[in-house]
Amino acid sequence: MATASIPPTTEARDVFRELGYTVSEGGREFVAERKWRRVLVTVLCLDDDDLDPYLADGGDTPRLRCFVTWRDRAADLQERLVASKPPYDWAVIGIDHDGEDFAVMEGAPGSP
Repeated sequence: MATASIPPTTEARDVFRELGYTVSEGGREFVAERKWRRVLVTVLCLDDDDLDPYLADGGDTPRLRCFVTWRDRAADLQERLVASKPPYDWAVIGIDHDGEDFAVMEGAPGSP
């Protein structure tokens, strides 16, 4: 069982591969691509209280963003993103601590 202070990076890559995406190598941020979709994936954990470094719109980064965290933190992360109103389309994936299941939460209604 993974601890909450370790981000679910391997599990996030596995989820995107299961969904048919090709994932780039890298650390807690990677690009997942499938057909026309190019998604910047950012993996977070319980210790990531400051979202600002992860919310920036880097200009040439994909307009689709996905934030992945442990499932018991996903609703909180979604609420924080709704309040932050980032300037791109986004979603949150919450992964079970056993890595076997996940839930997808869409971005705020009316978000870009």
